[in-house]
Amino acid sequence: MAGHLHGTDENRPPTRQSLAKICKVCGDGVGVREDGVRECGFLVCRPCYDYERSEGTQCCPQCSFRYKHHKGSPRVEGDDEEAFDANDFDDDLKIKNNQQHNTTQSENGDYNHANAPAFSSIARSVTGKELNGEKDYEGERDAFTNSDQWKERVEKWKTRQEKKGLVNTLEAENDQGEEDDFLIAEARQPLWRKVPISSSKINPYRIVIVMRLVILAFFLRFRILTPATDAYPLWLISVICEIWFAFSWILDQFPKWFPINRETYLDRLSLRFEREGEPNKLAPVDFFVSTVDPLKEPPIITANTVLSILAADYPVEKVSCYVSDDGASMLLFDALSETAEFARRWVPFCRKYAIEPRAPEFYFSQKMDYLKDKVQATFVKDRRAMKREYEEFKVRINALVAKAQKKPEEGWVMQDGSPWPGNNTRDHPGMIQVYLGSEGALDVEGKELPKLVYVSREKRPGYNHHKKAGAMNALVRVSAVITNAPFILNLDCDHYVNNSKAVREAMCFLMDPQFGKKLCYVQFPQRFDGIDRHDRYANRNIVFFDINMRGLDGIQGPVYVGTGCVFNRPALYGYDPPASEKRPKMTCDCLPSWCCCCCGQRKKSKSKKGLKNLLNGLYSKKKKMLMGKKYSRKNPTPIFDLEDIEEGLEGYEELEKSTLMSQKNFEKRFGQSPTFIASTLMEDGGLPEGTNSTALIKEAIHVISIGYEEKTEWGKEIGWIYGSVTEDILTGFKMHCRGWKSVYCMPKRPAFKGSAPINLSDRLHQVLRWALGSVEIFLSRHCPLWYAWGGKLKCLERLAYINTIVYPFTSIPLLAYCTIPAVCLLTGKFIIPTLTNLASIWFLGLFISIIVTGILELRWSNVGIEDWWRNEQFWVIGGVSAHLFAVFQGLLKVLAGVDTNFTVTSKAGDDGEFGELYLFKWTTLLIPPTTLIILNMVGVVAGISDAINNGYNSWGPLFGKLFFSFWVIVHLYPFLKGLMGRQNRTPTIVVLWSVLLASIFSLLWVRIDPFLPKQTGPILKQCGVEC
Repeated sequence: MAGHLHGTDENRPPTRQSLAKICKVCGDGVGVREDGVRECGFLVCRPCYDYERSEGTQCCPQCSFRYKHHKGSPRVEGDDEEAFDANDFDDDLKIKNNQQHNTTQSENGDYNHANAPAFSSIARSVTGKELNGEKDYEGERDAFTNSDQWKERVEKWKTRQEKKGLVNTLEAENDQGEEDDFLIAEARQPLWRKVPISSSKINPYRIVIVMRLVILAFFLRFRILTPATDAYPLWLISVICEIWFAFSWILDQFPKWFPINRETYLDRLSLRFEREGEPNKLAPVDFFVSTVDPLKEPPIITANTVLSILAADYPVEKVSCYVSDDGASMLLFDALSETAEFARRWVPFCRKYAIEPRAPEFYFSQKMDYLKDKVQATFVKDRRAMKREYEEFKVRINALVAKAQKKPEEGWVMQDGSPWPGNNTRDHPGMIQVYLGSEGALDVEGKELPKLVYVSREKRPGYNHHKKAGAMNALVRVSAVITNAPFILNLDCDHYVNNSKAVREAMCFLMDPQFGKKLCYVQFPQRFDGIDRHDRYANRNIVFFDINMRGLDGIQGPVYVGTGCVFNRPALYGYDPPASEKRPKMTCDCLPSWCCCCCGQRKKSKSKKGLKNLLNGLYSKKKKMLMGKKYSRKNPTPIFDLEDIEEGLEGYEELEKSTLMSQKNFEKRFGQSPTFIASTLMEDGGLPEGTNSTALIKEAIHVISIGYEEKTEWGKEIGWIYGSVTEDILTGFKMHCRGWKSVYCMPKRPAFKGSAPINLSDRLHQVLRWALGSVEIFLSRHCPLWYAWGGKLKCLERLAYINTIVYPFTSIPLLAYCTIPAVCLLTGKFIIPTLTNLASIWFLGLFISIIVTGILELRWSNVGIEDWWRNEQFWVIGGVSAHLFAVFQGLLKVLAGVDTNFTVTSKAGDDGEFGELYLFKWTTLLIPPTTLIILNMVGVVAGISDAINNGYNSWGPLFGKLFFSFWVIVHLYPFLKGLMGRQNRTPTIVVLWSVLLASIFSLLWVRIDPFLPKQTGPILKQCGVEC
């Protein structure tokens, strides 16, 4: 590489040579030093250099070498620590021209230069001042922190320079061509990269895991070989529980062996698919929002979710929002009508001022300086007007809710006087209403708005509608008929878009030309609003989303968690991912003849098997060709014509005809809808040319009819899978079994945020539903213990799925293990005999390894210790309550067909901040943990009283029993706090310790007997002799 490196000299006036050289980034002139150094020749001015170091990649745009720090520039992270002075400045600019460069390529195509110079080029802007000396822009640069403002300033300056004739137009055109070449080269760079965890953090973590496994093996060996003869039943139960805990720990720990992070490059995505003067090539996305009962799921929350979707930072013509109303509620129907009207003003406001988040309820309620980074003078005025309009919008929505509280005897009536078709929520026809996206539905600025569609599938008595999974499958078919976007993003009605660029984050993976073809979905972590600072019941679930999911991302991908997920539509259709082309194996002619004969016989046997499955292989190959997406977005045309499929094509060879599925097979798989079947064959999604919108709506009504899924593979191999309350786990599991991969995307700003139940009873019922779904999967044919062992599911991924369906059964040994300490204290027996020195080492090593594993896990995951501890506490609370009931409820439901429900009764509340946190609702789930707390507290009191009565020697064995009992009480402490409510703001810990200490001192008082007279001196007894 050769070229001029232009240095800095603030005191030198501009020369003709300096005027001839222009920065290739912004077009400013650059100064020239006489002692310039030869390098790659990519010229940049000082402002661009400073901006690239502080806000950009800190590397030269042409050769990607890191810029070196120079005098006069602020330091950034990664600079050398040694000081630079004036005498050393020239030495810092000198680089050997004959230096060798080593280049390595990462897995996803990134290139890194080893032993490269620390910088490529730098130049000082001397034309930052107007040449007549009238105005100085150098001081203004720091005020323009926004890149768009800086570019606007540069364009204005260039315009003035051209008017004065000081800019060489020909050179500017040449530089523009070079800039275009640079942008093209930048667009070819990977859209994402994998960032492994630092070896200094992950390697000690893995070493401790192995050490803990070895220590655990020796510990279990000691426990099995040294029974407690005086408490044999307790010892046997405890050993069985410990073996199960070890098995459960292995299932949970080893899928976290390969945690990774990922980074996306949104600027490269725009350069590749959103070039100026060309049609936008970003792929369309269909958003799914599901709701059931608007009285339990407030319409204002659903409206905010819809508004955040419509205002997302994505091309409006490529966004469609489908809202599923599984309760056929006229309230939601009218609320969406009001939402569509308000969106005509809200969407342009969001796009104009780039506000975050774009859900109005959460935007106006956030406590922050809303003027930060907002420089437009009209912002304050427009914000006040928009807030006033939103308050009026809320009043209208609340009026609809108040009206819906009491249903008229004759049923609801629409505005045109006709009765509402969904008056009977269990017996009504399918309904579809398009609010936005049609002709004439423009915003207040006259621009197009995204499509908004209301969907309520048909329901009839006597049919199994499969709850949320059935509603989602209905949305899949409706969206395929109306828009047929290649990607689907599903959200719960209470999860709004918190990051307007979340869809672009997902597209960096799904639109990757190689990796994207193998992805079934991109899962985002769940984040929540409205949770108390201490997160008493682990509602945020930080450990799962920030540790377990990142570990799975390094294997085959995270599990699907039901919301905040962008799907690849072909993966939902039950197709396999495209097969990777394998490189041909090397052959050698130097083998002896007898070896060749053996190899020949082996090849011959394989060829017979290959001939037998030739047709199946050809069909599979053709089907996988359907999955290979080309993101050129040409005119959408079906790959196969249904008439050609049915009648056969004259020009095809016989083997080629065998690769085409007949129309009958398509109908058996997808249902009797030619329009929907044709949409499944669209290579890049979209609709065929010449489609009629009225005919499409009629066909959409047909695909959500009650009998459409009968005798098809919907819910079995296609779409959301039926058979479990947790249809999300089952759906993702089926995709991974077919060989698909998934990706975990964690942008700095959370992509989506939702609400979570924060009081104890609601939280336990939520966990109960999840655990019940896992038990149902365990008892079904889709159990990971035996399903698809010959498939493409990786071993560690299978361990993770086994853990997701086995964890409720841990409640049984956990309940027994939490009861044993109290029994030991009450009976005076213990599960562990006298410890030897070697046994003490295993006990101590096990506890130390548990602590060190947790610390190192927090170290690489950046999870706080409070979040980790809350997760440990709620693991015990949920294990002895919700998980336990889920096991018995699941067994009754699957084996006996008995469906049981647990009622929740509200007892007390609080109207203050986080008032719901202190709301007490009695439910059957509270009985086991309450019993455990009382039992262990009584055991502690009984154990201490027994030690007091028996003297000094009994205190030694007591400490081991007290340790386990206090372990139970400490883990159940949040439960006890929720059980007691606020209790007039008296801290629960005060009440707990007061009861314990009062009981102990009472026993001491009785033992000491201070009111009885004590005799001193010799004891006198009657001798029986009268003196």
